[in-house]
Amino acid sequence: MSEVEVDQWQPMASAPRDGTRVLVVIRASEQGPAEVDVARWGRPEPLAEACWVSSDSNHDCVIAYAEAELAYWMPLPSSLPKLRSSYRAFAPELPKDADEMGGSGI
Repeated sequence: MSEVEVDQWQPMASAPRDGTRVLVVIRASEQGPAEVDVARWGRPEPLAEACWVSSDSNHDCVIAYAEAELAYWMPLPSSLPKLRSSYRAFAPELPKDADEMGGSGI
């Protein structure tokens, strides 16, 4: 995938339906605001129809999403920093002792 594909949300119609895990945006609803989850195209149960599923790290608790619940998708970012050129993590600049903000110095 190109760098452009990695750092932009894309319509769900273009999401891979081969079992690849991707980030998805769940639309806001009465149950709460929009959220991001990790999901894949698959079957929540052996005899069920394929749909977007998430297992939240527990295969006993599978969440099945309807097509209308999901708005966008994005590939999972690489865990290797050299492959993630469009993502940079910066360490926050900590205040010097004399410049401490609102603390007691402890």
